[in-house]
Amino acid sequence: MEIILYPHLTLRHKSKPLKRVDATLRDVVEQMFELMYQANGVGLAANQVNLPLRLFVCNLAAQPDDGEQCVFINPVITSRKGASEREEGCLSLPELFGSVKRPERVTVEAYSLEGKKIQIDTSGVMARVIQHEIDHLDGVLFIDRMTESAKSEVSEQIRQFEDEFVMAGDRGLIPVDEEIVAHLAEMEARYC
Repeated sequence: MEIILYPHLTLRHKSKPLKRVDATLRDVVEQMFELMYQANGVGLAANQVNLPLRLFVCNLAAQPDDGEQCVFINPVITSRKGASEREEGCLSLPELFGSVKRPERVTVEAYSLEGKKIQIDTSGVMARVIQHEIDHLDGVLFIDRMTESAKSEVSEQIRQFEDEFVMAGDRGLIPVDEEIVAHLAEMEARYC
């Protein structure tokens, strides 16, 4: 398992709700935490590891022995309030940062890895991380939420990601779209 990079097809795939959790999926969640920590991230959506499943992990401390590890399965934002603008980054777009305006406070409902229903009313960084990761599950990237002027400031970096992705595909380092689509369908059939 690895973190996939923009513009990989799965990053634009709308995730399907999970209907089951098994031992393999629990292992996937552990691997997602490990990858997130290795990359110094605070959140990681299943799409970012080439899985079409509606789940994400987060830990605001970005350290395995610090903070709280959270798993959100089938998350839904039920309330949004206020607005704030802050710089965001993404593990699928390393070293690229941009200002994004989002609601300041959100309420989210989801299930834990143990199948318990959770509801969280939060603000600040946690609210931003939740919104960023749920966007991933809907096939939306933070660059899509940037203003046109902010996006133009990072357009060269975005183009570089696209060029590197094409070159990796030409060298056979990335599966062709048909293989990716087949993988997504297989995982959806198993868990959704």
